[in-house]
Amino acid sequence: MKAKEIVKEFGFEGEEEPVSIYPFSPVYRMTRPEGDFIVKKTQHPIEKAHRLMRYTSTLNEQGVEVIVPAKIQAENPRTFDEETYVVYPFIQGVPYTGQDWEITEAGRLLGRIHSLSPVDNEFGLDTYDVFDFTENEVNESFQQIVQHAAPHGLTINPSLEVRLLQAVQQQEELKQAGLYSVATPHDFKANNLVYTPQPYLIDPDNAGWIPRIFDLALVLLLFHNELASAPDRPFTKQQWHLFLAGYGESVNLSHEEKMNWPKALDHVFLDEVLWLMADVEEDWQNPAQRALFNHLIQLFLNSEEFDLI
Repeated sequence: MKAKEIVKEFGFEGEEEPVSIYPFSPVYRMTRPEGDFIVKKTQHPIEKAHRLMRYTSTLNEQGVEVIVPAKIQAENPRTFDEETYVVYPFIQGVPYTGQDWEITEAGRLLGRIHSLSPVDNEFGLDTYDVFDFTENEVNESFQQIVQHAAPHGLTINPSLEVRLLQAVQQQEELKQAGLYSVATPHDFKANNLVYTPQPYLIDPDNAGWIPRIFDLALVLLLFHNELASAPDRPFTKQQWHLFLAGYGESVNLSHEEKMNWPKALDHVFLDEVLWLMADVEEDWQNPAQRALFNHLIQLFLNSEEFDLI
């Protein structure tokens, strides 16, 4: 179904086919007399979308700055063919730029979200269960990364492959560790926040039931990914501890979580970063993204400084 037809079903008229404002998935900014809106793909099928919206609406009712579906006359969210879309209000704000106060406030926001999670997965969000990586996958991905980096004069440290193969061996141990899980947006990155001036989460559509330290590891590794106004590197040690200071105002991590943190960080790199560097050759042609990848490898190989204090 064409984008023009989808937005029309939500009550937006226009002569031209709308163009996505995000290169990796359909996200359309639409205008009506009462204001601007975002039409975007969300979780599918519709039952999952409704569970997601119950979760985000509950957070919103508890005072968390997180986007919820716009109140429009059309059914929202709704399914078209094999995809489900939602209409959100457009939130006016400014993008993240890597300032210290922005990092601390982002930590406070995620801490509040985690602290408000129910003990059980009462919203029925998808449960994290990605513990099936193989050594062959790591070998193939590492070779792809080497090939992508070579034209830009970059040599990938062979220790990266060694650490990733080690992470493969740790999967079952992490799976059986009984790590504390929370309901969380699980895509808590700077490009999904706007500052109003407090951080406002504008894309919670990847929400799930996730081991809490996996969610933190994703922040450490990819908070600055895909945002032109962000630094072209992951958090520095100082920035990471600023984030944790804000986060720690609402959450006390357990001894077990702190003990499993190094393995969790390795696993999330394996799950979230490896494919990012291996699968999209075009990203290596972007100097900022290339610099981010290079710094990510360095962080990964020297992660002892990035603890959970």
